[in-house]
Amino acid sequence: MERRDARNIIEAMLFITEQPVPLKSFVDLFDKEFPLDDVRLMAEEIADEYRERGSALELREIAGGWQFASRTEFAPWIRKLFKDRLTYRLSASAMETLSIIAYKQPITRSEIEEIRGVEVSAVLDTLVERRLAKIAGRRESVGRPILYGTTTEFLKAFGLNSLENLPSIESLVPPTAQQAELNALAQTEMPLEEQPVVEPVAEEVAAEQRSEVS
Repeated sequence: MERRDARNIIEAMLFITEQPVPLKSFVDLFDKEFPLDDVRLMAEEIADEYRERGSALELREIAGGWQFASRTEFAPWIRKLFKDRLTYRLSASAMETLSIIAYKQPITRSEIEEIRGVEVSAVLDTLVERRLAKIAGRRESVGRPILYGTTTEFLKAFGLNSLENLPSIESLVPPTAQQAELNALAQTEMPLEEQPVVEPVAEEVAAEQRSEVS
């Protein structure tokens, strides 16, 4: 098979699929005629081609596979056409619970409740029903409580390729007022003549006076 034909097949298959396709699937599809690195290069070439021509579609690596999607700037128009059929809303409590699962998984219901300070059984049922969370086994402890984790649907919903793409917890915590002020000063380029003069401390002044006397 010619490489160009293989690339066209990859483009066609990715265009019609409803789920992200792992590149290894194409390696198997082509009976290993093209190695994984070459298949990845083909997918990247297709993505570059759509990007360079300013297409409304983009090929993205998401949830452990590759899939075509509309660019984010067209989302309001798509929602306007299909209204609520493409989206669902999560309550603040559901989002908070899902965030705890994402960062602390695998985690038990009691551990989530300890962090949130409220009962979360109904919220967990909703997240599992919407396939954003799943039962990820049982903890080997007294009572063998159920463990919860996130799903591939979670990655797709938030545009993540893997859990490693989650922002760090530190980046989500708002800085203190003092830290915010220091960050602002660090980013401000002040002319040398306008920079504040740091006065010497008392010990330094006394030392200078002693050296002058001697």
